Amino acid sequence: MSANPLHALHEAGQSIWLDYIDRTLLHSGELERRIADEALTGMTSNPTIFEKALAEGTAYDAQLAAAPAGLSAQERFELVATTDVRDACDRFRAVYERTQGGDGYVSIEVSPASAHDEGATVREAERLWAMVGRPNVMIKVPGTAAGARATRALIARGINVNVTLLFAIEAHGAVIEAYQAGLEDRVRAGLPVDRVASVASFFVSRVDTEIDKRLSAMRAAAAPTAAARIDALMGRAAVANAKLAYALFRERFSGARWSALAAAGARVQRPLWASTSTKNPAYRDVVYVEELIGPDTVNTMPPATLTAFRDHGVVRRTVDRDLAAERARLAELEAMGIPMRGVTDQLLAEGLASFAKSFDTLIARLDAKSRALAGAAAR
Repeated sequence: MSANPLHALHEAGQSIWLDYIDRTLLHSGELERRIADEALTGMTSNPTIFEKALAEGTAYDAQLAAAPAGLSAQERFELVATTDVRDACDRFRAVYERTQGGDGYVSIEVSPASAHDEGATVREAERLWAMVGRPNVMIKVPGTAAGARATRALIARGINVNVTLLFAIEAHGAVIEAYQAGLEDRVRAGLPVDRVASVASFFVSRVDTEIDKRLSAMRAAAAPTAAARIDALMGRAAVANAKLAYALFRERFSGARWSALAAAGARVQRPLWASTSTKNPAYRDVVYVEELIGPDTVNTMPPATLTAFRDHGVVRRTVDRDLAAERARLAELEAMGIPMRGVTDQLLAEGLASFAKSFDTLIARLDAKSRALAGAAAR
């Protein structure tokens, strides 16, 4: 096994994707170095990441200044975002070819405004797919009921999908069903399925953030014996929830239905662990990587988490370990009045609202920057 923990993680069957993108990273040679040194095999983006990239420095000014007149702020955003994603796809193209379409993907997200509109999601995803024009782009679709329906339609069209903002096991099940049904639609139409890919982005640390907050409120009024019980549950729900998602993945990608699709060349829809930075400084900074290691998974890490894992991450198969204990933890939370479904419904609503706010802020900043550039050019 490799001495570099990131290479060891890759050898354990987990793909490492960078949860970050900006133009300087793409054109300075740093991304190529990271691909080699850190075993990166993909990249994700979202409105918050692009907001940060566009707000800092001048890397986007030339393209924005040269953009055709009359474009809306959203159209200008799509112009610069699809340029970055296209360039990133080209950097990962060798990974894509080497793995015969198994890896090397870069994600770009549909507008959060489309989250509950199947038709709008499909139309926007098709537009972004065509604008990027690379086989290793993935279109990020929110894991709502409408998003699951859109996923089936997009997979049937041969468009790669990253289903994002998954918190609930039930939502994960709906997304797996959508993926398999979309593949079946293609098979019935006589279309190939061997280069259609999807990941199911299951969010991790936010679950502990919310449940720990509720547990802390209980603990403040608890008797000493109850306090010890509460302490034992702190920081454990997120990993338990994700492990059960992986168990569902293993169950649903087996049996006669999946075997028929696999025989046609289909690939599994890998679970992708998102939100894996540690929000509570009392917890180990790589806990949401170390506790979810196993084959056919992806972990998308922000740069700080990636650096931390390279420095002191421990690699061993953990994602399917102690499942009975993990189920018991979630059952205990339910008995204490913290139902997982209520938590995950809240987190999905908050996640959609957060991305919508980031997108609105991004569009406003982009509009202001474009106007400033136009004013400077006119002087």
